[in-house]
Amino acid sequence: MIKATKKWLIIKISSGLLIPFMIWFIINFVSLFDANHSQLINYMSLVSTKIILSIFLLLTFTFYSLTLSEVFEDYISDFKLKNAANRFLVLFSIVSTLLLVILLLRI
Repeated sequence: MIKATKKWLIIKISSGLLIPFMIWFIINFVSLFDANHSQLINYMSLVSTKIILSIFLLLTFTFYSLTLSEVFEDYISDFKLKNAANRFLVLFSIVSTLLLVILLLRI
């Protein structure tokens, strides 16, 4: 399979998987809107919440980095600059995802 086809397929799959996770996130965010600090900590301490939110973050940063990489491919003509931007984007996505998941697991 061609690299561009794989990338397109992963973007479509991750965007489809993000829909139920986004619905879950919005419902939980609205339900926790009036919660106090201890209720929020109790909710975030649940293992199921940590797992679902970690998967949501992983899918979000995967989708984010792939779609922004496509923007770089389309609008940056200089190969070196495009390559540097893509590498920085991947590094930022990996570091951000790992940092957020580690912080989430520490709650």
